[in-house]
Amino acid sequence: MGSKWSGQARHVLQRVGSWWPYGVIVGVPLALVVGFGYTGGWLTQKRLTAQKLIDQFQANAGVHPGYRRNHAKGVCVAGTFTGNGALQAYSRAQVFAPGVVPVVGRFAIPGGNPYAPDSSAPIRSMALRFTQSNGQQWRTGMNSMPVFPVGTPQAFYELLQAQQPDPASGKPDAAKVGAFFAAHPETAAFRAWAKDAKPSSSYAVDSYWSLNAFELVDAQGAQHAVRWRMVPEAKADGSTGQGEDYLAADLVQRLAAGPLRWHLLVTLADPGDPTSDATRSWPVGRREIDAGMLELTATTPQDSGACRDINYDPLVLPDGIQASDDPLLPARSAAYADSYLRRTSEEAHLPGSATARKEAH
Repeated sequence: MGSKWSGQARHVLQRVGSWWPYGVIVGVPLALVVGFGYTGGWLTQKRLTAQKLIDQFQANAGVHPGYRRNHAKGVCVAGTFTGNGALQAYSRAQVFAPGVVPVVGRFAIPGGNPYAPDSSAPIRSMALRFTQSNGQQWRTGMNSMPVFPVGTPQAFYELLQAQQPDPASGKPDAAKVGAFFAAHPETAAFRAWAKDAKPSSSYAVDSYWSLNAFELVDAQGAQHAVRWRMVPEAKADGSTGQGEDYLAADLVQRLAAGPLRWHLLVTLADPGDPTSDATRSWPVGRREIDAGMLELTATTPQDSGACRDINYDPLVLPDGIQASDDPLLPARSAAYADSYLRRTSEEAHLPGSATARKEAH
């Protein structure tokens, strides 16, 4: 949560620096992979658990009470989504009908260190909660990269283990990271992207991909495999951010001049396109539908904004949207819940909280 809730001194983990193609993955979004549901048998005592995975995030970034275990540094945003009806033939979800729904969102950088410089990784994330008039919600976590490094929760856990910083240097052991990549050729597409990726100077100029596939369900019950991304109207100008906390300041400045807008582009899969592997992009030329406009109008610090208490679990879906067979999707909810319970429990006992004041008397 916000830094005012933490009595810790401002300390920053070692920068990822020149080895981004390896190190950036330490902070790949929790919203993409870290949870495990019992669905599919992922969570067993003899195998990986959500608790073990969150423990590994803490081993890599340290424990910062009251903060998310990944994407710890971020800001709240609010606005609306205006559907245009173009997806109604494919989904009965109310959010895709013509009309406006309120949105509460969060931008963040990857990693569990809430004091990390904004330039510490080239990935940015956008998490959104859409609230339909019927009370159902759609929550989605997206990231500014076109593919995910690995395709299974177990592989992601092993990657985090390989990237745990050495206590002596404060940096991961390059040999361990290299050995992991050598054993996982499916990481090639992500590494190719990360090799040339640079941290943007603004959340407003990035596109954000769902990475995982989902199923839209139409009025007749037919399913349609899709992925989506948010594409900004703002354009990058080649500038670089200055200082350690430029992203939040840039957002305030831009929103003071007017709303920020993204188009929701939904890509429909062809038969045979992989829906269970987030490391593989779908071929260029697949049908793409502009489903509406996201318009953000306000930002607030995460310790006081409406996004503070939202768990952006991407399996919170309204009627008309379902999870695909991607093994990363059923994995996310359990670890999200574990992270949420840890930070909210800690938050209640941080100095200044109502619980802490009560216990002090």
